[in-house]
Amino acid sequence: MNRRWIGVDITHLAITVIRHRLQDTFGSQITKQYRVIGEPTSVPDAAALAEQDRFQFQWWALGLVGARPTPPEQKKGADKGIDGRLYFFDEPQSGKAKLIVFSVKSGHLKATDVRDLRGVIDREKAAIGVLITLEEPTQPMRAEAAAGSYVSPFFGNERFPRLQIRTVEQLLEGCGIDMPPHENIASIGKRAPKAKGRIVAEAILPFDEAENEV
Repeated sequence: MNRRWIGVDITHLAITVIRHRLQDTFGSQITKQYRVIGEPTSVPDAAALAEQDRFQFQWWALGLVGARPTPPEQKKGADKGIDGRLYFFDEPQSGKAKLIVFSVKSGHLKATDVRDLRGVIDREKAAIGVLITLEEPTQPMRAEAAAGSYVSPFFGNERFPRLQIRTVEQLLEGCGIDMPPHENIASIGKRAPKAKGRIVAEAILPFDEAENEV
């Protein structure tokens, strides 16, 4: 509608939800036409957020990979051990959704964190599991993670690591999840209709950041 706008919210969960809604409506290209001010942009920023509020850190980290966070109250039930989910389609003919589960760790990383995620992958029958960490994992942890592959039936049976570890530093540098080319959706259910016509939103709003940042 050719509007310029500023959205304000206090939680990274809400910001992540808004991102999903924009992408569901306009497609992934919309991310090039806005920016978020106030998010961590470095590992020290992320560490400071984790120290302040670990849930806010989790929600922010999951936003880096386009995953939908699991609300805290659900983690005590069936979603125990899952901080976020992402669904994708790599079988257009069958329409079957595949699941990626995420675990986010802001504290000291242990070998049991890798083993616990493997158990969650098996329990949920997930295609892939991803451990997002602030700390650099040890070589034994990486070796333990390198067990098993997800085979994409639609892309020539190409193999993808079933258990992956990504540090915040890697994600900030643009190293995403190793997964099949796909249609990526954050949740299963009714989706917003695609916007028709040309998107004409401004990339940067004309205001002085120095005076408006909090």
